[in-house]
Amino acid sequence: MSTDQRISQAPTITPLPLRTAWLVLAVVVLADIMDLIDSSIANLAGPSIRADLDGGQVTVQWVLSAYTAAFALGLVTSGRLGDLLGRRRLFLLGMTGFSLASLACGLAPDVVVLIVARTLQGLCGSVMIPQGLALVKVVFPPQHLRKALTPVGPLMGLTMVGGPILAGWLLHLNLFGSQWRSIFLINVPLGAIALLLGRRVLPRHGGEDRSARLDLTGVGLLTAASALLIVPLIQGRELGWPAWTYGMLAAAVALLALFVASQRRSAHPVITPTLFRKRSFVVGLVIVAGFYASLSAFVLVVNLLLQQGLHWTPLHTGLTLIPWALGTAVAVLLAGAVLAEKLGRTGLHLGLSIAVVGLLALWWSLAHWEADVTLWKLAPSLLLTGFGSGLVFVPLVDFIIGDATTEEVGTGAGLLNAVQQFAGAIGVAALGTVFFAAVGHPSTHSWFTAAELVLGIAAALNLLTFGLVGLLPTHAQQAHG
Repeated sequence: MSTDQRISQAPTITPLPLRTAWLVLAVVVLADIMDLIDSSIANLAGPSIRADLDGGQVTVQWVLSAYTAAFALGLVTSGRLGDLLGRRRLFLLGMTGFSLASLACGLAPDVVVLIVARTLQGLCGSVMIPQGLALVKVVFPPQHLRKALTPVGPLMGLTMVGGPILAGWLLHLNLFGSQWRSIFLINVPLGAIALLLGRRVLPRHGGEDRSARLDLTGVGLLTAASALLIVPLIQGRELGWPAWTYGMLAAAVALLALFVASQRRSAHPVITPTLFRKRSFVVGLVIVAGFYASLSAFVLVVNLLLQQGLHWTPLHTGLTLIPWALGTAVAVLLAGAVLAEKLGRTGLHLGLSIAVVGLLALWWSLAHWEADVTLWKLAPSLLLTGFGSGLVFVPLVDFIIGDATTEEVGTGAGLLNAVQQFAGAIGVAALGTVFFAAVGHPSTHSWFTAAELVLGIAAALNLLTFGLVGLLPTHAQQAHG
């Protein structure tokens, strides 16, 4: 059976009453908050985890990266599994597993248990997240869908900012002597709320294509290629990039080529092929890759410079990022309410331009003040950087999945999240290597020199992304044309 026939035979879903649809969105947003905060919050707590569990540097690196690796590995396949097993069922199963894995993280007696629990967290998150976005797509009437999708893109950025701030606050409070454990235990009550509400409001049918089948060859090739890509990215910098890391990266490229070839012949491809006929989807994913690589490098540099270079506390570092979070939040509200719909790709150009100006202003601030820099001296450039980034999140999601069909949205959501995760990992690995190479023998001046170099590269990456925006349609609703 052809893909077009399967689309025509997919069941028609009657949108839920708006009140119920908004409750569905609330459940999905809560899941996104749990997932996205968890992917960023542990970075700030790394030193505390290492001190408490007495792990080595590479071991702790795996504690921090196990979640991202497992999450990225499971994302694309999970979109197809939603068709086979039911999106509601998989969402609730993923939420249950995520909450239990969070409890295991919070109670972990040693590093090994924590790594295993973090891996299970990531896998459960990868099962849960694509189903949530697909369910939102089918429960809202078309005229309300864009408004409903507005929080999805902003959450990807806001939680990247909010995670370190929340982590710094929780570490400072040290609730009941829990130290770093509270950053995982907080997911347990949130997960219970999401499960109770989700069982009541999530639709029994989420637009699944029951004729779909799982291409085990494609899944195997994609999973192996992803693992071969992720492992050297996580361990390469810590081990000095030995020869085997380059061998794994080369093997990943070869397996990805085999995956693409297999998908062309597959009757039930892992990735819905019609997605790649949409210019907005393909170009949008490339833009996401460049944007999030730059964003992840920015977050890495700020945390390393302030905590290791200037020896600021996690709370002080988290508070310093508040202007960035504030700028992002204001821009997101503006983009969601007015600018994204009216400006289309011009809004992306505007946001990327402002973000570049903000990064260059931050570069100047660090070069000018160095060790005399303060929270207040950094605030204007961080506010500007956050405002520019906030203008990008909403229209990016509009272009990538705003016009996806019911059959495409699960895979599309998985790919969107997977590209974000991979881009973040690549940004941290590549620009992290540049950063530490520039630090050399640590001194206050060398920390600032390294930070300025990476900020300049991040600004250049945003400028490259700026050029790619011109390949998009002028507005997201023209994506089919």
